[in-house]
Amino acid sequence: MARKGYMKGPKLFSLARKKALQFDISQNKGIKLAELICSIQEKEGNVPCFQRREICHEYSCCWQASCDAKMALE
Repeated sequence: MARKGYMKGPKLFSLARKKALQFDISQNKGIKLAELICSIQEKEGNVPCFQRREICHEYSCCWQASCDAKMALE
């Protein structure tokens, strides 16, 4: 399955920081990317699982292209 919109490094962190600002999530110095994205997922009402699962069932997640989880086949 091809992953569209894959980002990593500074571009992904920049996107996460922008989204965090929208949800008024604090961005303490030294915060890890996965921790920040999980906080965003929680505020969006989703399971905070970025880079915490081996297999993912969240097909509508906007972070899935950058997460290390493999997408489950239905």
